[in-house]
Amino acid sequence: ENFPPSISESLHRSPQNPIVLRIGSLDLKPHSRVFLPLPFAFGVKGKRLLELLTTFYAFLFVGSFWVVDALCVRKQKGRFDIKINRMATQAATAFSGNVKKALAGIKRINLDGLRWRVFDAKGQVLGRLASQLSIVLQGKDKPTYAPNRDDGDMCIVINAKDISVTGRKMTDKVYYWHTGYIGHLKERTLKDQMAKDPTEVIRKAVMRMLPRNKLRDDRDRKLRIFADGEHPFGDRPIEPYVMPPRTVREMRPRARRAMVRAQKKAEMQAQGGSDTRKNKKKEVEEEESA
Repeated sequence: ENFPPSISESLHRSPQNPIVLRIGSLDLKPHSRVFLPLPFAFGVKGKRLLELLTTFYAFLFVGSFWVVDALCVRKQKGRFDIKINRMATQAATAFSGNVKKALAGIKRINLDGLRWRVFDAKGQVLGRLASQLSIVLQGKDKPTYAPNRDDGDMCIVINAKDISVTGRKMTDKVYYWHTGYIGHLKERTLKDQMAKDPTEVIRKAVMRMLPRNKLRDDRDRKLRIFADGEHPFGDRPIEPYVMPPRTVREMRPRARRAMVRAQKKAEMQAQGGSDTRKNKKKEVEEEESA
């Protein structure tokens, strides 16, 4: 809607992919920026443009470009490299959350060669999920890991509101922070934090597992957490992350030991009862024989 009339008339959908827009023979793929020449942008010839815009004489001889809605087309290696900044995909339009917040800081990340891993937090234990996220963010699952390089992949966490914890952490786990004023030490339980913002619970757990160095901020930008099951990165080659299997205990060790002791005591009582019955039977037989 922000294009000039001359460009909006020439825009049409690609027959192979309805999400991709075309301007003539150029395809506007997702996440790209496009620079268009001034004559094409205004829909007039070069001579007419010189008459209308006399202040652009020098720029026209050098090669002037007009930025169209923060889009640009750059020619590299004999072809046009197209990059669109805004999410012009079907996944972004279907995303009902805050797209601006979800895409914040993406431009600062070098996405070349990174994998997009999706973690489903539904039914997962908070600590175990956070440990796996910290491993992937640091790149420790790769043979090329080095502590001074940031080779971690993009991590997308969905269904953050369905995370689970063990024990009584919902009421006993407390988050503290200080406002800076005297006596203003604030606290909030895990249950209240889940009701307010469940994404912050996973973020705090992951960030406290990462080393505190210069790579911490970049790793934080690679972590995208969503409370529901939808995200605006449907156009990316996402890969679902499979959590490693774990053995779940049927009961706690103390309860198990108590159960074993109770079973042994019952067996001993049963054996002792049978022995007393045998002894009484023997005594009765001896009295009868006498």
